[in-house]
Amino acid sequence: MMKEKGVLGICALLFSSVASAQIVDMPGGPAVNQLNVTRGVTQIARDIWDLHTLLLVICALIFIGVFGVMFYSILMHRKSKGAVPAKFHEHVGVEIAWTVIPFLIIIAMAVPATRAVVAMKDTTNADLTVLVTGYQWKWGYEYLDGPAQGVKFLANLSTPREQIEGNAPKSNTYLIETDRHMVVPINKKVRVVLTANDVIHSWMVPDFGVKQDAMPGVLRDTWFRAEKAGIYRGQCAELCGKDHAFMPIVVEVMEQADYEQWANEQRQAMQAAADDPTKTYELADLIERGQKVYAANCIACHQANGQGMPPTFPALAGNDTTVLAPMKDQIEIILNGRQGTAMAPFRDLLNDVEIAAVATYTRQAWGHNGKGPDPVVQPSDVTALR
Repeated sequence: MMKEKGVLGICALLFSSVASAQIVDMPGGPAVNQLNVTRGVTQIARDIWDLHTLLLVICALIFIGVFGVMFYSILMHRKSKGAVPAKFHEHVGVEIAWTVIPFLIIIAMAVPATRAVVAMKDTTNADLTVLVTGYQWKWGYEYLDGPAQGVKFLANLSTPREQIEGNAPKSNTYLIETDRHMVVPINKKVRVVLTANDVIHSWMVPDFGVKQDAMPGVLRDTWFRAEKAGIYRGQCAELCGKDHAFMPIVVEVMEQADYEQWANEQRQAMQAAADDPTKTYELADLIERGQKVYAANCIACHQANGQGMPPTFPALAGNDTTVLAPMKDQIEIILNGRQGTAMAPFRDLLNDVEIAAVATYTRQAWGHNGKGPDPVVQPSDVTALR
């Protein structure tokens, strides 16, 4: 009896835990139990939804018609009811019907589909142009015109490692949140020019009806005009490597006045944070900056504890060939990557101060404490090797 009560108690506890764990819609993302495509906040997204619905209705009617006739024929004209099959070789009316009807169905599908595709490809007369670059595994944004002209930044996954490793409860924006948002004004035509730094990526935001590949050495473009302010989320939709799932997209749509204020703040922040590669930095400042650079760019492959993921990603902790060796080799690896391995070049991703900071951090972290040669790397050391 006591055992039965114990089992019942455990079951009740589990049921109450599941019931209390409310799963809610993701802000700006998919809804709970969503089966249909999103209707979106752009005309293109609504056109896609309308096309999807039209084709689904046509397919359903064809299914009902074909299988309805088939099952009716099987039931009502079976041999047990004395049905005698008709004998004929051809019928002009049937031949015309099964030629004309599918043709009309195809036209009914092709006309709105063609209209939508043509509209998707029309990137002319844009109010704003943003260059978006895919990296393994983050997105880079650069505003080419408008109030935010010259503003550029990298958007990294901001989901805490504790959630990814299962050591903390997952938020309702798990893996679909970034430390920086692409910000655009409402009701403005935004042209997105896409390219990639390493492999093929794909920039996809379902609420905008946008999905466009980003290819190395190629410029491709798409556009959207968001008609509702808010935050909208997407992901890289092209399998691009180990952390493909950790490459989210977050776009924030603002009123025009708010967007202009944001653009002004970003320009001022860029000026204030401009790094001076000729300055000699204190060790503590380099370590603090380097830890942030490492967390944003290196932790996915080499882990927070520097142990790496052999054999693809070597350990940095205790590594005598890089972080505990003369700095020249480490700087050149960070700048140029390593041919034939998964180590990507960071020459265009990080400036000299950031590279010096992350190199210094790795030479001081994980018990190194500057044991090897060149315990402190200054930006001028990086500049000399560019």
